[in-house]
Amino acid sequence: MALELPTDAVLVANADDPQLGEIASERPQAARVVFGLDDPRHGSTELQHAADSKWCVRCGTPYEYAAVYIGHLGDFRCPSCGHARLPLDVSARMIELNGLESVSFELVTPEGSRPVELRVPGLYNVYNALAAAGLSRALGASLDEIQAGLQGFSAAFGRFERIAVGNRSLLVLLIKNPAGANEVVRTLVAAGAPSLLLIALNDEIADGRDVSWIWDVDFEPLLGGLERLVATGERAAELALRFKYAGLDADTIEVVPSLEDALDRALELTPAGGELAALPTYTAMLALRDLVARRGFARPYWEAAA
Repeated sequence: MALELPTDAVLVANADDPQLGEIASERPQAARVVFGLDDPRHGSTELQHAADSKWCVRCGTPYEYAAVYIGHLGDFRCPSCGHARLPLDVSARMIELNGLESVSFELVTPEGSRPVELRVPGLYNVYNALAAAGLSRALGASLDEIQAGLQGFSAAFGRFERIAVGNRSLLVLLIKNPAGANEVVRTLVAAGAPSLLLIALNDEIADGRDVSWIWDVDFEPLLGGLERLVATGERAAELALRFKYAGLDADTIEVVPSLEDALDRALELTPAGGELAALPTYTAMLALRDLVARRGFARPYWEAAA
């Protein structure tokens, strides 16, 4: 079914996604704004096994990629029918990943370009920034206003959020699907794989009852520096099994089903002045934030920051 839009509507779409790019191609150029990454240094020429869209939406032939950035997102082309990424209206060039602190890039638009430094890390946050920039441009914001808005943004709760817990720091990184989890792993590894991780896996409705998706996550790159894993949540045992099959020594895995007990154990293993990285699924993230809020270390997520 074709996407029905009012004739005066402007569609803002990620051109690096073959399916969204196909929808955008049906709109007149004046009625669309398409965005994407333009820095092959951060891309691969091969799709991850967890990629969602591998075959041409027009003819079914496998896509070829000049650069794959995340999942199936990238500079694609069908070698059979020629379906390819649209020319970008808004793009990110010269991307620099600054560990777990930030990411910077050159925001390029038809009106000019601006340097942008986001106060959140990771390549996928560049996509989020481009989506916001594309929408803001469509609504009439100036390039300077877009730059200021992006640089003034800070992490939302649970998404690369740092919380001071006594003399330690808790870094909360939400994971909820293979593509997103892979990007969290990539960002952690790029910053130097942590020696300790707290990972919480739940199977509530908001998480998805089927947790087999953890077998599509490439946790293996973490193993280079990982010395201890505290696995928690309703499906902690499955998570521990996934890491055992990944090659992590079973003696380094602690299964602590209670989230509160697991947090206390992981903080105990974190040296004073150190930072604990926690990777919870959605409902586990809400429970974790509620726990630290009740202990007085954070505001409830629905309250505005002071």
